[in-house]
Amino acid sequence: MPDANRITWGKPRKPSDADRAALRADLLAEARAVRADGWAAHRDTWPAGRVAVVAYLLGDTEMLTDLEETDATVLSRFAADLFGFVGGRKDNEKGLVETQSWFAAVREELGA
Repeated sequence: MPDANRITWGKPRKPSDADRAALRADLLAEARAVRADGWAAHRDTWPAGRVAVVAYLLGDTEMLTDLEETDATVLSRFAADLFGFVGGRKDNEKGLVETQSWFAAVREELGA
């Protein structure tokens, strides 16, 4: 198939520090909203993946179980949102160290 034109998808997008800061702000606001209002006001309006990541931030293992998620599945999936496809894949191969560190900082900012 040497005559076929090769599809070029372009360079994969790598989220910037500003992108991660905006994501952190959104997640903090959502986690605080759940703390204030409970899940009932939000669970059906947010996508399941968003509910899972907020539940992870809040340490809500009951909600994660309800969604058939674990800490590992949330972190694995979210690594690409934080670091792009290639960076997320590399972090997965290293045991999600950077992703865990990012979430630890967000949890610290969220407080107990």
